[in-house]
Amino acid sequence: MIKKLCLGLLISTLPTIALAEKDLDDLRADDAVNEWRLSKNDNRHKIKVYVKNEDGQSIRSFRVVATMDASIETLARVQSDFDNYLRWYFATLEVKFLRKVSDREYIYYMVHDAPIGTPDRDVILRTVIEPMTARKPYVFMRVTALPNYSPPRPPYVRMVAENYTVKWTPIDANTTLVESEGFINPGGNAPAWTVNFVQSKGPYANMMGMARQAKLPQYTEATTPLPFTFIE
Repeated sequence: MIKKLCLGLLISTLPTIALAEKDLDDLRADDAVNEWRLSKNDNRHKIKVYVKNEDGQSIRSFRVVATMDASIETLARVQSDFDNYLRWYFATLEVKFLRKVSDREYIYYMVHDAPIGTPDRDVILRTVIEPMTARKPYVFMRVTALPNYSPPRPPYVRMVAENYTVKWTPIDANTTLVESEGFINPGGNAPAWTVNFVQSKGPYANMMGMARQAKLPQYTEATTPLPFTFIE
């Protein structure tokens, strides 16, 4: 009876052990440099996350690829709704739209919830849009941090970088291939392993969040003009 009970407990804990091992693997240094390594493969939601150790850098880069059941216009509406970012953007405590530079460029402010034991981070981000055209069949966006755009706001630590690119390529009228690649530098004295851990989780969570938002009628049925040019 005792042997059966112990065996049952062991079997029941195997998934938890496997998950813990997977998380620990995300924290370990990888011998391969400048090569993308698959970190997460979610076939059900059609999301893949990759990480890469850059030569001479302790903080990894990330790449995430997803197939979303949404049109380019729907994704653009989710992307442009800054007031709703708190509902889906990973570890975000505050979002404030700062400036519309043009119909293809804007600046906004975010506060990120940092791991326990480290100060929360804030960041000013600049997004530049390259619209989809007849000769360029995809939308391309470049997001870069502007750490000196405004004075520090204690107790938050200003992020040095949250730099990444986003590419939306239509597969058909209601399906889009979404690709994003970049890296973060949270500033301060955050250990590299905590940054790498967050960097492997955040892109996946953001893709899941955007996919869920893209199913909402407020975006799929909207008819108002978009505030920025994503398609020419």
